[in-house]
Amino acid sequence: MVNSTDKKLVSGLVSGLIVSCQAPADSPLYEPKIIAAIAHAAILRGASGVRIDTPAHVSAVREELQKNFETPYPIIGLWKQTLPDYEVYITPRFADAEAIAAAGADIIAIDATERKRPPGESLASLIQRIHNDLGKMVMADVDTIAAAIAAEKAGADMVGTTLYGYTAATKNFSPPGFDLLEAMVTTLQVPVICEGGISAPAMAKKALEIGADAVVVGTDITGIDLKVQAYQGAIARG
Repeated sequence: MVNSTDKKLVSGLVSGLIVSCQAPADSPLYEPKIIAAIAHAAILRGASGVRIDTPAHVSAVREELQKNFETPYPIIGLWKQTLPDYEVYITPRFADAEAIAAAGADIIAIDATERKRPPGESLASLIQRIHNDLGKMVMADVDTIAAAIAAEKAGADMVGTTLYGYTAATKNFSPPGFDLLEAMVTTLQVPVICEGGISAPAMAKKALEIGADAVVVGTDITGIDLKVQAYQGAIARG
């Protein structure tokens, strides 16, 4: 079961900046030690927590933060998996969550959209097992208000707008999902996280003004590969 220490650690995320420290698999930045250094820099400069993909990266970040900070900072861990015949990809199975927990994550982020899941896996059972078997809290990544409500009902400890614009149900929309965020803030009782498409400090501030409990920023802070490609694309078109 989730203990009070974990819940206290998570409370430090409220009204804070969470930095997503990730890189494409073909990038030189994908090395665990480099991801750990990026996470270290993010915390050093004021981030209240980090969001990290893959067990190897979570483990490296955990070691780096423990070595350099007396105060614990929460790691939201996930494992992106591409599964044949299934569109869910953020920690889609309990085995993936188990590996992320063993690597040192405090919170497990999972795909909580209403898309088809692997056999034997349901959203409610996945959240329950993460709570009971791993003793970890769950961040539900959703795309719609219906999915957000279902995630809260299934026991998610916090819900993020992470997948707005990235699913068939929301493919005609572009993040950030401020409309979804507002609906979640007014409907849910659990903490609401704004994630996806935040590309300027003013946008992060707006998310908090709408009522988000925290904001996750990834590409605009740590996404050198995608940022360089965007600049180069614009220059080439010019």
